[in-house]
Amino acid sequence: MRNVRDRLEEILERLDRRADEERVYLRLYADAARAAADAADARRRCGISLGPLDGALVSIKDLLNVAGEPTTAGSVVLSRRPAATEDAVVVRRLRCAGAVILGKTNMVEFAFSGIGLNPHFGTPGNATDPDRVPGGSSSGAGVAVAEGTSDISIGSDTGGSVRIPAAFNGVVGFKPTARRIPLEGAFPLSYSLDSLGPLARDVAGCAAADAVMAGDEVSPLSDIPLSGARVGIPRGRLFAETEALVGDAFENSLRTLSASGAHVAECDIEDLLEEMREATSLASIASVEAAEIHADWIDDEAIDPRVRKWVALRRSVPAHSYIRMMRKRAELVEKMDKRLASWDVLALPTTAVTAPLMAPLVADEKLYNKTDTLVLRNTTPANQFDLTAISLPLPGRPRPVGLMLVARRGGDRRLLSIASRVENALL
Repeated sequence: MRNVRDRLEEILERLDRRADEERVYLRLYADAARAAADAADARRRCGISLGPLDGALVSIKDLLNVAGEPTTAGSVVLSRRPAATEDAVVVRRLRCAGAVILGKTNMVEFAFSGIGLNPHFGTPGNATDPDRVPGGSSSGAGVAVAEGTSDISIGSDTGGSVRIPAAFNGVVGFKPTARRIPLEGAFPLSYSLDSLGPLARDVAGCAAADAVMAGDEVSPLSDIPLSGARVGIPRGRLFAETEALVGDAFENSLRTLSASGAHVAECDIEDLLEEMREATSLASIASVEAAEIHADWIDDEAIDPRVRKWVALRRSVPAHSYIRMMRKRAELVEKMDKRLASWDVLALPTTAVTAPLMAPLVADEKLYNKTDTLVLRNTTPANQFDLTAISLPLPGRPRPVGLMLVARRGGDRRLLSIASRVENALL
């Protein structure tokens, strides 16, 4: 097995060669990473291991606190804030598990989009085609794993911000049940919907990172066979306007699951999706909560207008409307949990389209808004209904396509176990 330090130096050299055009990483911790890599190598020589993340090269999204520097969340406005006094909880846990934290990755300003654009620090091109968007809001996270500059990236997911860049770049992205991973030290987008999750090259990497960040004992995933697994397909609005490439890849994956013995059948959740749509018709939960979080600076013209416009607009939502919205959401969370009790997972395309070309979205605001809505459509319900979900890459396609598996809240480890078997079946 290669030394961690050697792998790290190769990546640092690669990043140094493109330093003038760097868009994936906003900040590197080269000296600290070298020290952590040397410590991991020393432990390995002595036959000591801190677990599966010992010596893993990890990047973290720019909304996680690192002691001694301001947390900018992809924004020049927040660079004026005081420096963090301590690392975020998940950063501390990763360090204790032996992870080599290489740097902070780029993101959409305030994490407010599924496309991945950032006018302040530049937008990283998709790992498979730099002319296409990386997906957001954890844009740099998806590209870093796909291009091999980190083994695992830690992102956040409020409406799909881990799963979308995973799908667009052809890697695995896991969204845990909200509050499974502590959010202390993570700059928020939505108090109600935020979750922190990993992106990695395989399910095992996501499972290991998830366990460490959750403070769980890292143990092998359960061996849950696909034979007899109940897979629900929520056909309806979540399948409208699906790109042919995505639709074909998805249907092929269903044939693979059926051939592996899974019981694949349609699952109707249209009524619950419609009730949630009506409950949030005035404004999205994330935008209303973001309006409060960013109230002190949202009028600053330095903020990306694509972000500022929608957040500022939601300041007019009255308190009684927000309270009613959240009460209805709590009711629907319970209804969805009961609805999914007879299914092991739901399966659907992570996104209705593959990564679109970047230039047309930059040039056309209406196209940008329409595309952003479509990209977020399939992933957002998992956050709204407090579910756990994972995106797996579907192989053999000209552009990356994601298969999303969704499970009941709290069923995170079971979902990861099933996803591992699906991953193997798709190879």
